[in-house]
Amino acid sequence: MSHQHHGAGADDVRHDIGAGVTAIERGWGDAFDDAAVALAQQCSTAAGARAVVAELDAQLGQYLTRAWEHGWQPADVHRMAVRRVASAEQHLTLDLVVRHLDGFASATVDPTWHAQLKALDGRWWWSRSQPLLLAHRERGTDWLTLLTSTLTVLHLLMVLPPIERLTAVPGAYVPDTGAPTDEQRPKVDERVLQRVRRLLAQAESTPYEPEAETFTAAAQSLMARHSIDAALLAQSGEERGRSRSGPVGRRIGVDQPYDAQKALLLAAVAEANRCRMVWSQHLGFGTVVGFAPDLDAVEMLYTSLLVQATRAMTAAGQRTDQRGRSRTRGFRSSFLSAYATRIGERLQEAAQAQVAAMESEASTGERSGTSLVHVLEHRHEEVTEAIEELFPVVQRKGPRRPKDAEGWYSGLSAADRARLGGEGQALDARG
Repeated sequence: MSHQHHGAGADDVRHDIGAGVTAIERGWGDAFDDAAVALAQQCSTAAGARAVVAELDAQLGQYLTRAWEHGWQPADVHRMAVRRVASAEQHLTLDLVVRHLDGFASATVDPTWHAQLKALDGRWWWSRSQPLLLAHRERGTDWLTLLTSTLTVLHLLMVLPPIERLTAVPGAYVPDTGAPTDEQRPKVDERVLQRVRRLLAQAESTPYEPEAETFTAAAQSLMARHSIDAALLAQSGEERGRSRSGPVGRRIGVDQPYDAQKALLLAAVAEANRCRMVWSQHLGFGTVVGFAPDLDAVEMLYTSLLVQATRAMTAAGQRTDQRGRSRTRGFRSSFLSAYATRIGERLQEAAQAQVAAMESEASTGERSGTSLVHVLEHRHEEVTEAIEELFPVVQRKGPRRPKDAEGWYSGLSAADRARLGGEGQALDARG
C-alpha cells in the first residue's frame, strides 16, 4: 500500500525512490506503482514537488557520474536506453545527459562526446534556470507518468555495468598541447566523404547485387586511399617532431536479431580497414579499435552493408522444411554468416589492391616519402597493442558452423555474384 505524506520530507522521498527502483529490479509491478503514486502524492504541493525533484536530480546526476567513471559515453547510454526502455524514457535520458555535460567547461570534455550529442540531436531546449523534470512537467506530462519514467531511467543508470574506458571522464579531459593543431592535422576531405556516401547510397538502393558490390568496393577503395594518405601525412608530421594521435576505440551498435552474424560482419569490415573489434554481446555493441580515418570507414561501410545484407536476405524469402515447419531463422542466420565472410574477403581484396597501387606509384617516383608498408605495419602493431591493453582477457570463439546449408550458399552467392570492380570501374563509379 502507498503511504500518505503530509509534506515531503527528504527521508520519505528517498524511501519511495528506493522502493521504486527496487521494485523494478525485482519485477514487483504493484510495489512499483505504489512507490510512483506515493511520490506523485508528495508533488501535490509546491514544496513537495521541489523536494522530490531535488532528490531525483541528485541521484540521476550521481549515477550518470558513475556511468562516465565506469567507461560509458553519451552514445552508449542512449543506445542502452533504446534497447531497454520506451520512447519517453529515451528522450528523458538524452536530456539528462545534455544537462549533465553542460555543467563542465567545454574544453574539459572529450570532443567526441560533443559530437555524439550532436549526432543524437541532443540539445538544451528548456530554460537553464529550470529543473529538467519541471520542464517536462510543464510540457503537459502528469506527475505520475513523469515519475514513472524518471524512476525507470534512474534504474537503467544504476544497473549499467563497468565497461572499458575509452576516453577521459568529463572534467578530466586535457587537450594534447603537443599534438598537431586543427590546421596541422590531416583532415578527412569532405568531398571524399560525400563521394563515399553517394557510392554507398547507390549500393543500398540498387536491387542488383553485382552493382551493389561494385559501388561498395569503390567506396572501400576510396576510403582505403584516404586512410593511407592520412597515415603517411601523420608519419611525416611525427618525423618532423610533432606528436600525433594513436589508435582509439569506438563503440558501434550490434542489434538483434542475428546479432552474432552482424558482429561477424562488423569484425570483417574492421579487419579490412586495419582495425580490430571486440563484441560485447550482452550490451549490444562492438568496440572497434583503430586510427580515426579507419574507424570512419568501418562505421560507414558496416552501416551500409547491413542495409544491403538485410535487403538481399529478405529478398531470398521464407523457408520451410519437408514437414512444413519454418526454418527461416536458420536460413537467415547462415545467409548472414556467409555474406559477412565473403564480403570481408572482397573488402580485403579492394584494400590490398589500393595499397599495391600506391606502392607502385611510390616506386615509379609518382609518390615519395616513408615506405607505405613500414607505416602500415607500424600502425598494425599499435592497434594490436591498444586492443590488448583495453581487453587483456577476451573470450575468443571460433566461427559457428552454418545451421542451414542453403542459407550459407545463398549468402555466398549474394555477396559473390560479380567480381569486385577493378580500379578503373571504381574510379568510374566515384562520379
